Amino acid sequence: MFELIRNNTKALMFVLVVLIIPSFVFLGVEGYSGFSEGNVEVAEVAGQPITQAQWDAAHRAQIERMRSQAPDIDIGLLDTPQMKQQTLEGLVRERVVRVAANDLHLGVSDERLQRIFVNDPQFAFLRKPDGSIDTELLNAQGLSAEQFAQQLRQDVAMRQVLLGVADTALGASTPTSTALDALLQRREVRIARFEAKNYVDQVKPTEAEIATYYNDPARADAFMAPERAKVEYVVLDLDALAQDISVSEEELRKYYAENAARFSTPEERRASHILVKAGREAPAAEREKAGAEAAALQAEAKKNPDSFAELAKKNSDDPGSAAQGGDLDFFARGAMTQPFEEAAFAMKTGEISDVVESDFGYHVIKLTGVRGGGKKSFEEARAEIEAEVKQQLAQQKFAEAAEMFSNMVYEQSDSLQPAAEKLGLKVRSAEGITRMPGQGADGVLASQSFLTALFSDDALRNKRNTEAVETGPNQLTSGRVVEHTPARKLPLDAVEDQIRQQIVADRSAALARKEGEAKLAAWKGGAPAEAFEPPITISREQSRTLPRSLIEAVMSASAASLPAWTGVDFDEEGYAVVRIDKLVPRDPSQEDRQQLQQQYAQLWGAAEAEAYYASLRKRYKAEVTGTATAAGNAP
Repeated sequence: MFELIRNNTKALMFVLVVLIIPSFVFLGVEGYSGFSEGNVEVAEVAGQPITQAQWDAAHRAQIERMRSQAPDIDIGLLDTPQMKQQTLEGLVRERVVRVAANDLHLGVSDERLQRIFVNDPQFAFLRKPDGSIDTELLNAQGLSAEQFAQQLRQDVAMRQVLLGVADTALGASTPTSTALDALLQRREVRIARFEAKNYVDQVKPTEAEIATYYNDPARADAFMAPERAKVEYVVLDLDALAQDISVSEEELRKYYAENAARFSTPEERRASHILVKAGREAPAAEREKAGAEAAALQAEAKKNPDSFAELAKKNSDDPGSAAQGGDLDFFARGAMTQPFEEAAFAMKTGEISDVVESDFGYHVIKLTGVRGGGKKSFEEARAEIEAEVKQQLAQQKFAEAAEMFSNMVYEQSDSLQPAAEKLGLKVRSAEGITRMPGQGADGVLASQSFLTALFSDDALRNKRNTEAVETGPNQLTSGRVVEHTPARKLPLDAVEDQIRQQIVADRSAALARKEGEAKLAAWKGGAPAEAFEPPITISREQSRTLPRSLIEAVMSASAASLPAWTGVDFDEEGYAVVRIDKLVPRDPSQEDRQQLQQQYAQLWGAAEAEAYYASLRKRYKAEVTGTATAAGNAP
């Protein structure tokens, strides 16, 4: 039912995703500018410049993020002028939204910040088994816990700027219905087809026509055989280095002892609670009354533990859990307010706590489950440890080998053999290599970066080794051209059949189109209609197996006066004349009105948020002056 909406709204949905996904993409970029000489201004927002150094740093960070998500991606596809320009536009967007957040005085409480860190999956890699932040990992990225918290606080505030618009859009009944009518309306039509294949016998290309077609300068590229090269190449790969590394039992046990916490699963607890709300700022009498109410509920729950869920449903002031009988599901340390956590982690399964006081009020807690907290034995973790240790040693070995490899292929540029022998690598060869990855190409021969290096002027003209090209994560490749065959125009006898087929296809399609247009004009003028297929009902949603161009032509044609006519050109396949006989209301049995309205509201919200961003961009005088080029960023 909703396939059509999904197919036709990818662009808008992408905008919506951009509005919702956290803006960590560019956080931390500012810090790089002070240490760089690239102070050329490439954009300006609210009178503050964005420099070339900030742009370069943001683009490098963007590439690293994309590589972490797709390790096998070709870096050459990421480091393009188009991608660089997108990064700059993203920087401008981030700066505009940040200025707006500051002007609107949008803030985030410490409690909310903690909940986001504990519950958001994107921060899982920064959480230790006990739920606390991994400061060592942060420090390795050049951040302190305070800096990270400040960045997260700013990020959440910035998200509120556009989400405040996107999330409040309303899909009013009348405009929604009008829009959906246009989308889901059906039309009963009859089609007369004029297929090119039925006119093939009328086309007989002569030898002279074939020669003329072949010699037409405008078609010269169609008969060119691409340049090809026979190449040799050597690959330095981390995985290959890891295979040759052995680790002693003593080293494995030492690693296990030093990283014992990593082989433990964090303990999690599941609890239900009854909350009697009374904030710290509430009057003493109100808090005393709430405490007494909680004590009464605790006593009642103690008498009949099985009634806890029912008591929570009727009495808990926590709207998020009351309907589920107070159930809070499993949580780790750091997820709950401290008094609640201390009580929950000190209880036994099935036990009901005393009254627990927190900033939110008074809690009665029932512990319903415990999981985790176990530790793998050395034997259970041995394979994992061995793989990790080998990987670490291979990383060290790769770093040393990479420098040697890069230097040797450059300094001894007339052969790959010295580098291969020194590092124990194999010189491989391949033929028929072109500037673009061939069909079915894999490995380094599918890397656009490597192919670009192979077909550089120096590699082709002087037959020198390419530089060491990064063709994958922890993988360097150098190659050299052994033989090169330039692009050339194929002789006429090699492409004669191809030309004949193309002429026949072009002319038969033209004959079909000519007859179809003549029939359309005649039928519009009142001539008796003929050769039509039986009537069918079509819509944008129920397109059957009809071409999209026909569907769009039919649904966009004016139906103010029926029957209405339209013609559809299918290029080499021919032509069709369509008669629209009547309009058919959308089928109410096949629509989920509420879901359609929700989708419409989402798309409308995305459009409103984007319009709001455009107004902010204008308000803060955002201007882009930098342009990315193939050779690099240039202001």
